[in-house]
Amino acid sequence: MQPTGHLRGDAVHVGGDARQRFYDSRGYGRPLEGNEIALSRVEAAHLLFRGDLSGISLTADADPVGFERFFVESAAAADRFAVRYLVYADLRDRGFYLSPASEPWPGGDAPVADAVDFVAYERGSTPDTGNVKYPVQIVGERESVPASGLAGRTLAVVDEESDITYFAAERGALAGSTEYAPASRATGVLLADRVVVWDAPPDLYDRGFYGQPLTGRAAAIDGALQLSLVEAAALAADDRLSLSASTDAAGDAGGDGAESDDTADGTASDDPAAAIVARGRDVEGERFDRRLAVYRSLREADAVPKTGFKFGADFRTYLDVETVDDLPHSEHLVRVVEPDHRFSPRELSLDVRLAGGVRKEMVFALTTVSGDDGGKEFDGDGVGDADVECLSIGRLTP
Repeated sequence: MQPTGHLRGDAVHVGGDARQRFYDSRGYGRPLEGNEIALSRVEAAHLLFRGDLSGISLTADADPVGFERFFVESAAAADRFAVRYLVYADLRDRGFYLSPASEPWPGGDAPVADAVDFVAYERGSTPDTGNVKYPVQIVGERESVPASGLAGRTLAVVDEESDITYFAAERGALAGSTEYAPASRATGVLLADRVVVWDAPPDLYDRGFYGQPLTGRAAAIDGALQLSLVEAAALAADDRLSLSASTDAAGDAGGDGAESDDTADGTASDDPAAAIVARGRDVEGERFDRRLAVYRSLREADAVPKTGFKFGADFRTYLDVETVDDLPHSEHLVRVVEPDHRFSPRELSLDVRLAGGVRKEMVFALTTVSGDDGGKEFDGDGVGDADVECLSIGRLTP
């Protein structure tokens, strides 16, 4: 005959040979005195569903109830019990031993964040012998998840039909091997939402993959390159780009070969980087500062970022560019978010699914810039200081 559990506060106590039967052999609960153990509500519900418990008494003098009554009572008494039970049962069915990641349960000793619901141990190991394989944070489809601090966790998203999707979140840095730095300073004209360099050094595009050539079958101008505002601001901050009020087809500023750091409307600009950043803010607001910070961070890591517009991202990245004529596939999609961003599970699923569908890794760049405190301070290059943390998220099959 199967034992009966007794609800005591928020735990279910089971006596008899419960320690040997459930804790020692299958990793359920935590030991008490003698052979008695305490089960969390989720653990008790799982054993009740499997028929390993004959029933659970909800009060001292009450008759034991079955799974249906206990499940409903627990869903009313415990926060997010239904979704937590679904994930617990699914991972148990996949062969994992789990325990709640809170005191006084065994998983409470694991060095994981407070937001983690369960820790799943390596297959074949119990809470007292195994290492943590997955720190599992459970969310419903309509909840939101803070991006900050998510690295190192396994997200288990339960949708409205009780299907579960798992995501692995890892902290990572995008490190490339594209060894290129512009050898000379180019001169461009600042337009409404881009910069045109009429006589660009050939290697700026061919080796550095900066900009997009102005080409065509009947092109009468060679070497003309369109730069995005982000590309132009980064080059200007590195003193590789100046601005000219106007240029003729030969690339002579003002027609006489003299360079000046002016904008296309003829106003003086002592700092071309600051002028381009100001135009970027006019075009897309404060997002420009974040995108520029991430762009520069990627370039400094020897990766080549290009627009990710076609994929619904801010950038796509190439880690190793020898020449544009022999361009590899891009490896990552990068979306720039604020450090206090909260993911909608639906948004997260869309981004990760799209990235996987085009054989890329989805990376979120959590970006803090100097303007986050309301200021508009610049460093010496005319570009604000920034802190960029990369968070890689992908689908997981436990």
